[in-house]
Amino acid sequence: MRILSAADVRRALPMPAAIAGMKEAFAELSTGQTDMPLRARVGVPEQEGVVLFMPAYVGGRGDLAVKIVSVFPQNSQRGEPIIYAAVMVLDATNGRPIALLEGATLTAIRTGAGGGASADLLARPESRVLALLGSGVQARTGLEAVCAVRPIAEVRLFSPNRARAEAFAAEMSHLAPIAVVDDPATAVRGADIVYTATTSHTPTFNGADLAPGTHVIGVGSYTPAMQEVDVATVQRALVVVDERGSSWAEAGELIIARDQGYITADHIHAELGEIVAGRKVGRTSAEQITFFKSVGVAVQDAVAARIALHTAEQLGLGTVAAWE
Repeated sequence: MRILSAADVRRALPMPAAIAGMKEAFAELSTGQTDMPLRARVGVPEQEGVVLFMPAYVGGRGDLAVKIVSVFPQNSQRGEPIIYAAVMVLDATNGRPIALLEGATLTAIRTGAGGGASADLLARPESRVLALLGSGVQARTGLEAVCAVRPIAEVRLFSPNRARAEAFAAEMSHLAPIAVVDDPATAVRGADIVYTATTSHTPTFNGADLAPGTHVIGVGSYTPAMQEVDVATVQRALVVVDERGSSWAEAGELIIARDQGYITADHIHAELGEIVAGRKVGRTSAEQITFFKSVGVAVQDAVAARIALHTAEQLGLGTVAAWE
């Protein structure tokens, strides 16, 4: 068994390869070549935590993996990461465990890559201004992914934690000039792409501030009670998701808008994989607002793990340990 640390995963899963892999994963999901149940949850109410179990089989290349991820928000008060995760890769021919990957880093990269794939498919080609809401790990990989597919020349960053936002800007300014702004409206107005990467239960910006033609990417919320993007944006946008079933079970933005009577189930235009596979069209005009909502799906982990493991084997990364 090969064991990959966080540093190994970062080296073995470069963003361009991850974006290409996410397109592949979404396409296989949307064309029925996967077996992926909804994620199972175990609550830890004393810590306001949740542990998620995410298995998937992707038939095209025989990717088989399961991720266990814990989300404990109170960890931030203890100086610990909010998310811990591990991905076990299995041999699809016999079920034998063949690798164990540090999963928080893999999750951050594949989540950013999914958003980057949506920007490549749905954002206007000339998009240059990015509004980034959030300053955590997911915001970092999101910025990297968007910069990989569009010529971003200006980033406007808003985070309630000003000190963390300033540190983020200093760390990530090699990708594009980053201005820390005082409010979401300043970030969003006139932006070509808006990327939300928070765990907010209330909208992070006012949809009325969106300019025509904006592409919105929402990757932070993953429960029915969480809502990064407001109803007005959902209602007016061409909505694309990672997977319909997961979205209607977990995407608070869509569930809240539906339950309040603003949209119906057919408001979802497409899964991103349907656009990759040519089964649905994406943006149809320069003025159209598009919204990619991702709750994160296990096929992303399985494909990302395969890419990382293949690269690690070529580069000799990780530790090889006896399993039997």
